[in-house]
Amino acid sequence: MSSTKENECSITGSAAFEGVNAAPPVSTSASATTAAGAQTSSAQTRTGPRKVREIENIWIPMSDGTKIAARVWLPEDAEDKPVPVLMDYIPYRKREDTNGIYPYLASHGYACVRPDIRGSGDSEGLPQDEYVKQEQDDGVEIIAWLAKQSWCTGKVGMFGLSWGGYSALQVAARHPPELKAIITVCSTEDRYSEEPYNGGLIIEDMFGPAWGLRWNALPARSPDPAIIGDRWRDMWMERLQNVDFYVSNWARHQHRDAFWKHASVSEDYGAFDCPVYAVGGWFDPFHRTVPRMLSNLNCPRKGLVGPWGHSYPDVGKPGPAIDWSTEALRWWDYWLKDIDTGIMDEPMYRVWMQEEPAMRGVHQIRGRWVAEDTWPSPRITPSKFYLTKKGLEDKAGAETRLLLRPSQTVGITAPGWYVRRVEDAPIDQRIDDARSLTFDSEPIDHDFEILGAPVVTLDLAVDKPVALLAIRLNEVEPDGLSKRITYNALNLTHRDSHEFPEPLEPGKRYRIRLALQDCAHIFKSGNRIRVAVSTSYWPTYWPSPEPVTLTVYAGRSEIELPVRSPRPEDGELRPFGPPFIPEPTSGRTVLEEPPEPIRVSEWDAIKGKLTIRNSHGSGRSIIDATGTETWSIETEEKEIFDHDPIGAKINAKFITAFKRGEWNVRVETKLAVSLTNDEFLLVSQLRAFDNDAEIFVKSWDCAIPRMLV
Repeated sequence: MSSTKENECSITGSAAFEGVNAAPPVSTSASATTAAGAQTSSAQTRTGPRKVREIENIWIPMSDGTKIAARVWLPEDAEDKPVPVLMDYIPYRKREDTNGIYPYLASHGYACVRPDIRGSGDSEGLPQDEYVKQEQDDGVEIIAWLAKQSWCTGKVGMFGLSWGGYSALQVAARHPPELKAIITVCSTEDRYSEEPYNGGLIIEDMFGPAWGLRWNALPARSPDPAIIGDRWRDMWMERLQNVDFYVSNWARHQHRDAFWKHASVSEDYGAFDCPVYAVGGWFDPFHRTVPRMLSNLNCPRKGLVGPWGHSYPDVGKPGPAIDWSTEALRWWDYWLKDIDTGIMDEPMYRVWMQEEPAMRGVHQIRGRWVAEDTWPSPRITPSKFYLTKKGLEDKAGAETRLLLRPSQTVGITAPGWYVRRVEDAPIDQRIDDARSLTFDSEPIDHDFEILGAPVVTLDLAVDKPVALLAIRLNEVEPDGLSKRITYNALNLTHRDSHEFPEPLEPGKRYRIRLALQDCAHIFKSGNRIRVAVSTSYWPTYWPSPEPVTLTVYAGRSEIELPVRSPRPEDGELRPFGPPFIPEPTSGRTVLEEPPEPIRVSEWDAIKGKLTIRNSHGSGRSIIDATGTETWSIETEEKEIFDHDPIGAKINAKFITAFKRGEWNVRVETKLAVSLTNDEFLLVSQLRAFDNDAEIFVKSWDCAIPRMLV
């Protein structure tokens, strides 16, 4: 047992393997050893014209002696007919993935390579925080190594969803000469502006099991004995002993400092010279990345935003999903094989123009595909409405002071920052509207569509030095149903700078400009447009230190809507076709179906307390190719008092496990977060189990000063 003091956290840890029987390496019956020491499987896919060979593991040497483990799918004849390489660079354990996109692309003449990032999966090295320089350095080396292989033409592409999309952007900004194009899906080029901060506010995801707590567990998982051999235990223990409390690192950097500028390629858009295809979904929190990159990059680029959430477009929910595999192949053939597929003759920016926003239970979003040749588009015309004492009007009118008393539970009609399922989408906004300042237009007399970021400018004052401003744009139907079209929030101390925030002067009048999140939406004739303003948005954002009373100066505040005129060319766009999901080379046998997700909100009327309970599990399944049983589960409980933001807290837990023969390992993490006016209080624990015996435990207890947040 040891106890140290690091970075203002009290850390305790212990480890023991005594009394635990060592599990021997487990190999799969379908594998064999190649001359290079790689394990290869005879699995094939016939989606494209070329037969595919899957190599279970190859070792890629780094200059410091570390070996990176990678899984490879390539045409069987690639040694005689070399192919370009496509790399998906992530820390999510390449041996457990059964995505069919890799063999599909290989069958069309590509080598797909999925490395485990250093310190994760089966790769050597120590665990790392997100997107560190070492990860990028390794990525550049891996690309150079792949380009030199006999089965590679020397051209490499990168692609990926979420982390893989981040990696593609960050490595591309390093200019490896062999990297010729990338596809980034549901990622961001600006880390501070998207996750775990947004508008200078801490989003719920920093402390929740969907990411912050999860990332404490994922780097602590065991390597696979079937790949590593007898040394797997030593590697695992070394990882466990070197896992850091990454959430506390993020929480200490509350402003846009060098910690966040690193790996934010938005710091220098000019660094990109390879072509970029940026993909997102209106239901995904990262969709603003796509228009930002189209606006700022100078390299060849395309953008696509559909109705879906945090997923590839062929499995996107809500739908409609599309045939993404064919679209991706058109991109790769153009840039890596010099085949004129016509993809670069098509408009730069293509989006799903929504007739309705995503709402709970709506699995298909009505709308149509539209496109703009360039972005920003000269075809977008701002339409201004003034926020007046009567609502939204086309004239400013007389100045009127409108007062909003604090209510900490505004935001309960929304699911939070990251939405996992359509069933958790926003609901009727009237509960939150009733506790906000709202400004309604008269019923509109014709349909019109918007594309881009609506911009709200408010003349306001607050009575505290730190304050949150949340703004929603809703569409209200004749029966009163209020639908959220888009929203955004801002820590008002960040009104001039995320890097150098300044406290507010209570009672002083400020003019604040806030761009809402980009959207594509058709407002319907007969409906009303509503702007709703509040000083809290829980649980999406953590609250200000004190309750805030807001004054808005109606008649001196306004919103600009980015109005788009339809164009005939929209009806002539190349159709994507219905979704085609390539069959994976390995399926899963389900042992236990995933439990029904739980999302329960409880209101204690006497105490004025809101409690939200969430639970999500993967169920138990066996990866058929390796015989590995996997399961995970996450739970969280959030609470806040309507009259007191200091009552906000979260308790969360995440468990991930693998089992095959005598290899039976599990990692559990938990995190409790509470507040004072001056500090974030974080208490966390990491535990590791081998055959149900606890072999490692490490705890952190941190008090982190609040710096104008």
